[in-house]
Amino acid sequence: MRGGDAGSEDDGSESDTAVRGGRSRPVTPANASQCRFGNLNSTQIGDDYQHPKVRLPGSGGANDLASFCWRVLVITPHDRRRFVERCDFVTTPGYLAGPGARESAGLPPGTGPYKVITDLAVLGFDDVTKRMQVESLHPGVTLPEVRDRTGFELLVRDPLESTPAPDPTALEILRNEVDPLRYIIGRG
Repeated sequence: MRGGDAGSEDDGSESDTAVRGGRSRPVTPANASQCRFGNLNSTQIGDDYQHPKVRLPGSGGANDLASFCWRVLVITPHDRRRFVERCDFVTTPGYLAGPGARESAGLPPGTGPYKVITDLAVLGFDDVTKRMQVESLHPGVTLPEVRDRTGFELLVRDPLESTPAPDPTALEILRNEVDPLRYIIGRG
């Protein structure tokens, strides 16, 4: 999939074909909350669509991308407001209600959530139940801490891994070349 070159007449059809054909790269949609099956909400807080507690920006195309891309990566802070039992609104489908639900909804087999990377852990999805599971803990983080900051029961992969500490050279490149203004990695 290529972006339009300066001055080109790109109508998006090449991008659309790549997404629907499963050739697009992994996507990282933004979200306000997510549930145990990886469904994402970036539309509203509150159950009443006409009168939500908070109206959010919405999909911005994330639904299409995450519906058809072969891998969806989510990068988000880990707290109870974001990791909820049930999304107030499903903006971007994860595994919907569990095994087979994506396919029943007409989404391509083999697509869907892949990993959720937080400030505490790396989470994935159980192959059978399609529920979110802790795969590795970052250095200094405990499993009770992750569970305490999650609004639903997390599965835990066996064996539970430790996330490797970042290589100093990789950190230097990330901080000074990839994200010198700290838009992605933050200022901390």
